[in-house]
Amino acid sequence: MRKIAMDIVALQHSVTQTHNYAVVLGEQSGTRRLPIVIGSFEAQAIAVAMERMTPNRPLTHDLFKNALDTFHIEIKEVIINNLLDGIFYARLVCLKDGDLYEVDSRTSDALAMAVRFHCPIYTYEFILDAAGIVLEDAEEEQLQPARERSSTSGYASALSSYSVEALNKMLEDVLSEEDYERAAEIRDEIKRRSEAD
Repeated sequence: MRKIAMDIVALQHSVTQTHNYAVVLGEQSGTRRLPIVIGSFEAQAIAVAMERMTPNRPLTHDLFKNALDTFHIEIKEVIINNLLDGIFYARLVCLKDGDLYEVDSRTSDALAMAVRFHCPIYTYEFILDAAGIVLEDAEEEQLQPARERSSTSGYASALSSYSVEALNKMLEDVLSEEDYERAAEIRDEIKRRSEAD
């Protein structure tokens, strides 16, 4: 079967399931989107890696990456390979000493690892046919990229009244509390100011 390359285009609260998130994959050479509902822990693990944050303690996915790196195992690609009864299935395609191995994975964990290994994400046509959507132009504009999602919150706008020194202290505090959403907003405000200078 032909593999279809996908990118993570958004990470947002799920509109259908409270306390869950939706990671939205976008077709690289097309207009289809593949929304996948994931848990808050996995959403946090994906967001931390995408935002290039360094938690004060490694998250489970960071630990797994460190273990794979230690044993010289590389994740070459992630394949979302099946959809049964509304549940997505995925595989990690790993390379060790020139040999390829496939490891079964929950899709949310596979995506968290793909972000850490900077490896491609693929799916198949039958999965996009069954669960993919094509967004209208207005819907596409509402679907902000994951890295931009925090810039519109009220909390982010309140940060403009703090000094850079205070923001850096706040960033340390929220990272120690493992509040990565607030950390991303503070980091974005610091970055915005450095680009304005």
